[in-house]
This record gives sequence, C-alpha cells and structure tokens, in this order.
Amino acid sequence: MTREVMIGNVRVGGGASVKIQSMNNTDTRDAKATLEQIRQFAEAGCDITRVAIPDMEAAEAMKEISAGSPIPVVADIHFDYKLAIAAARNGASKIRINPGNIGGPDKVKAVVDVCKEMNIPIRVGVNSGSISRDILAKYGEVNAEAMTESALGAVRILEDTGFEDIVISIKSSSPKLTIDTYRILSKSCDYPLHVGVTEAGTVKEGVIKSAVGIGTLLAEGIGDTIRVSLTGDPIEEIYAAKSILKALGLREGGITFISCPTCGRTQVPLIELAEEIESKISNLPYDLKVAVMGCVVNGPGEARECDIGIAGGVNEFVLFEKGEPVRKIPAETAVEEFVKEVIRIGESKSKTD
Repeated sequence: MTREVMIGNVRVGGGASVKIQSMNNTDTRDAKATLEQIRQFAEAGCDITRVAIPDMEAAEAMKEISAGSPIPVVADIHFDYKLAIAAARNGASKIRINPGNIGGPDKVKAVVDVCKEMNIPIRVGVNSGSISRDILAKYGEVNAEAMTESALGAVRILEDTGFEDIVISIKSSSPKLTIDTYRILSKSCDYPLHVGVTEAGTVKEGVIKSAVGIGTLLAEGIGDTIRVSLTGDPIEEIYAAKSILKALGLREGGITFISCPTCGRTQVPLIELAEEIESKISNLPYDLKVAVMGCVVNGPGEARECDIGIAGGVNEFVLFEKGEPVRKIPAETAVEEFVKEVIRIGESKSKTD
C-alpha cells in the first residue's frame, strides 16, 4: 500500500479510492472561464483538476480560482521556480514540477520551503520526453528502467531537502512502456502514483490506449489517481476515467450502460437507438445498470443482471426489468418511453437505498 497524501480535502493513496483527475484547457489568467470549466468537471465526476501556470499573471489568478473551486486545483509549473512559489502561496492544493528542470538545488529548496509552509504536496512529473542525456546514454534508449531511474532521481532531489509529501507520475504515449515503467516504480517506492498514458490521442484512439494502460495497472493494484489524456473536450477524459474505474469495480454510482453488438436477428436500428439513449441517460445520477439489446431471443437473459432494459422485436421493443418482460413499447416512441422508465426506476431505487 502506498502512503497517504492529502490534496486539499481529497485523500490520495493509503488505501483511498482511486481519484479522477483532468486538466483545464482554459486560459488560467481568465479565472471566471477557468472556474466555470472546473464546475463542469466536478459535476461530471472529477475529483482533482490541474491548471497551467505559464506566467505570473496565471499564478496570481490562482487566488480567485482556488477560492472558488469546488475541487482541489493543482498548479502545473515548468522551469520557473518563482511561478511555483507564487501558485503555492495563492492557494494551489498541489504543485506539479520536474525538480530536474526547475533551476537547481537552491531553487528546488525554495519551492519546497513554501510547500512545507503551506502544507501542500508536490507531484514529481516526468515523462519519456524529459529523461536526461546521462540516463539516455546509460541505457541507450527510452525504456522502463531509464524512466524509473529518472523519476526516482527527481524524487531524491526533493528527499534531500527533507520533503516527502510527494506524488509521482511518469508517463509515456506508449501503453506498454507506461505499464512496464509503473510496474517497476511501484516496487521501488511507496509514494502514491498518478497513472496515465500521456498524449494518448483523440477521443477514439486515446480512450483505447488509456483503457489498456491505465486499466492494466489498476487491475494489478497499481495507481492511486488517474488521468485519461485526450485531444478533445476534457469532459470526455472524466467520462472515460469513470468508465475505466467502473469496469474494474473501483467506482460505484451513475449509469452503467450495456448494449449488444447486433447480429442478423436484429430488426431495429439498434446502433442509432443505443447511441441516442446513452446520450440521454449517461449523466443521470442513478446507480443503475441499463441495457439496450437487439433481440428478444437472448437480450433479456444476457442482461438479467441489469436493472432495466429493452430488447428489439419487429417495429417494437420489449421492456424488461431484471430479465423479466414487463410490456411492449412501439418503436417510434421507444427512446422517450424508455428514458422515462429509467428515471422512474432510478428514483424508486434512490428512495429505497
């Protein structure tokens, strides 16, 4: 088990549940726009967010952002230790730096001193593109051993100042390299690990890479907090992260949606219908398993563990609950009626839980 680190009021490591992170793509200097996006993140299920601090104006905006944010805000710093100090003093819940490129031991200590004073942790962020030339020369390539040595070297810089309130991330755009590295790293220290596949790509490709990399590690018990890094709306990162956690039984609550892949027995436009239903119910607050199945031959039986579902017939659907048929719904009103039934079941379950 990793040690516990507090990021604001959120517990990471120490046996706590795996936390979801994302990163704002707003201009941090625009505190109003940044806070609006953070509120959207929180409503979607994000536990911690991170903002870029490119200059002192952004560091100053942290005052308003930190004060108004419903979730902890991490300040992402590159190269300039003064920005890290300013962000820490202005309310950041955690500072993300690479101690190896922040400007030398004295500047690292200056950041550490303020983080100690403000009682906030530091995330050591290293990725496959930031490994030192010396380590690359030693291993001859970017590999798991080189990445682990790079991360632990950065951690030692902080440890040498007496600072151990640390979270580590060491990411690659390769799911396999990410997996191999975190496996080694998890055996080399007990700091909480922030896991993700960096620069994973657009939503279509990035979700697959992230599910492979993050999901494999979480299934092995590695990882205390995660980010799905996507080129797209950051909200999609949060939805994907929730899906990964729910698929592994690491997070409960919300809609779990299943649908069949269709076959020759399917006589309704199931693909379009499933997509429409999912879009309408995915953000409902109910803890339900919902199924949209292609036929009544296998549908209800295969989805017996679901709370509610529909199975396609000829110009109609069969509504079923816990695998048992309830009534038929005409195809032309199937979406609207089914969504109403999902809400009804959800409300009823919420009252009895």
